[in-house]
Amino acid sequence: MMPLLRAYRGLTSAGLPIINLLLQRRVKQGKENVSRIEERRGLASEKRPDGPLLWIHAASLGETQSILSLIDRLSSDRPSLNILMTTGTVTSADLIRDRKPKKTIHQFMPVDRITWIRRFLNHWKPDLVIWVESEFWPNLLLETKARNTPIVLLNARISERSYKRWKQAQNSAELLMSCFSIILAQDNLVSKRLQSLGAKDVRTMGNLKTEALPLPANASELLVLQDEIGTRPVWLAASTHESEEIVAGEVHKSLVKTVPQILTIIVPRHPQRAENIYKELSKNGLIISRRSLKESITEDVDIYLVDSTGELGLFYRIAQIVFIGGSLIPHGGQNLLEAALLNCAILHGPHMDNFIDIAEELEKANACIKINDAKDLAREIEKLLFKFDDAEKMAKAGIIIAKSHHGILDYVLETLEPFLNKIEAIRR
Repeated sequence: MMPLLRAYRGLTSAGLPIINLLLQRRVKQGKENVSRIEERRGLASEKRPDGPLLWIHAASLGETQSILSLIDRLSSDRPSLNILMTTGTVTSADLIRDRKPKKTIHQFMPVDRITWIRRFLNHWKPDLVIWVESEFWPNLLLETKARNTPIVLLNARISERSYKRWKQAQNSAELLMSCFSIILAQDNLVSKRLQSLGAKDVRTMGNLKTEALPLPANASELLVLQDEIGTRPVWLAASTHESEEIVAGEVHKSLVKTVPQILTIIVPRHPQRAENIYKELSKNGLIISRRSLKESITEDVDIYLVDSTGELGLFYRIAQIVFIGGSLIPHGGQNLLEAALLNCAILHGPHMDNFIDIAEELEKANACIKINDAKDLAREIEKLLFKFDDAEKMAKAGIIIAKSHHGILDYVLETLEPFLNKIEAIRR
């Protein structure tokens, strides 16, 4: 083992007191499910089912949403297959709970500490592993490979920053890349970066997030909200990150000068931040109604704060003008096509590194507008509110682009077929 990885293994083993403190802190912050915290230590809360077991790991909400279509197809096409789904966030766990995909067990990902990883693997004994996107946990990958379990890296991406860091540890990167039997990359740039880090069988497939079905919505809730909002003009700030809610508040105060009845809906990416968001926006004299408290949208409400999970599809159906968060800060943006599939005119900030190809494609089709700050955002929303035909043209162009990407899922299933056939044959 490379010196860097050996040092990492030593630190994660010796650092037990610090790891436990970090877990306790995350519990207090609402970032962990306290009733299931032992799963983070590799202790399973459910029994391993008999038969072949496919383990899929998706880090957080976006990756989880992208994989649900694959899980649905696998459950339908291969009824003997059991699926273990691991994630690292409470919101992604809530999504799995609400969607209830067939023959799928959810567990929280164990912390990458060797004894906890071995405990996890000893219990679940996965036959095949699918890793989604970009989390390269050394202990987990190396221990899984040591058991001769094939690992597929699906929808792979690696940012320029991460690539440069791994390039400085080339030998360690090559060892980790060797853990993957096949890598299916989002685009050619990702393919080249991973090959440069030592990956062997790398194939460019496109972004699986473009294959996702429209986000679901509760029909009765939709009617209730539409009745409360009535004829008020509305815009949505979706999947916002820290500081972007403040921008949304500034935009609202600017818009209300020319659009007095404007309603701003904010759906933060991490609902556990809702209390802080509420306090910050209240300082500016804004009247806020919170969804988690079942507060109504009365005529005097400025901001409707959606501090719940799994309801973004509901609000994409309510607001045709949508700002996609994670893009005014250097986070890399969120999935634009989720909004495009639901007939939205899309605005986003300059930081779209995670979806750069999709953003450029939508921009060329006049299906989205890039803005740089609160002033830009307010101006573009106002234009679209007063020229609603332009918003509708943008939305129609977006749907065409979104639907043109379908077909990636079939390619993924074709690639996985030899692995799945093999594990089903072994477990018969």
